[in-house]
Amino acid sequence: MSLAIDILTLFPRMLDGFLAESILGKGIGAGHLQVNVHDLRTWSTDKHRTADDRPFGGGAGMVMKPEPVFAAIEQLQRPGCRRIYLTPDGTPLSPGLAQELAVQSHLIFLSGHYEGIDQRIRDTIIDQEISIGDYVLTNGTLAAAVVIDALARFIPGVLGEEKSLTHESFTSKLLDFPQYTRPAEFRGMSVPEVLLSGNHAEIEKWRHARQVEKTRLVRPDLLK
Repeated sequence: MSLAIDILTLFPRMLDGFLAESILGKGIGAGHLQVNVHDLRTWSTDKHRTADDRPFGGGAGMVMKPEPVFAAIEQLQRPGCRRIYLTPDGTPLSPGLAQELAVQSHLIFLSGHYEGIDQRIRDTIIDQEISIGDYVLTNGTLAAAVVIDALARFIPGVLGEEKSLTHESFTSKLLDFPQYTRPAEFRGMSVPEVLLSGNHAEIEKWRHARQVEKTRLVRPDLLK
């Protein structure tokens, strides 16, 4: 059974190219996962298709209204569904979290916009809040795309070479090692001799040393 994903957003066309291209597009085409994007305004009930309003208490910006969100999630959710809100103040995305999401049967991603969403949505009809980093985007649709791309890599069949997962940054708590391809010489720059040696044990030792070196320099917190 493939993973089913529903995305609720005010800007559904932002995902058109993303879902059709590269490894993710092939995974969807092969039936390893299903992704449906919905315009949240579909569940608005007034003639102007209103999905946001001014915040109580004053302040800049607009807040997404609860009525369309509740109606959309209640219509789309299935038994065992996990309802997720993308927000900078959520739990940080990690390989472990992506792997956990990849084994679910149904996910609903709610993309926030403007100044956020009505708190009653978060209190009542959201199961998990996820952040992709300590920064603010114009809307959560891009964040949903990042989470989907990260979790899709853990779905069997999506990656062409499953072994590649074991060599990626953060999977081993280390950053990635340098990669080289042909030609062996380019503008006076040479590929390290060890990579041309054919000695796989020495290659693995060299790669690990480069991972530790880069992690210590760029992300020493990962070594703690």
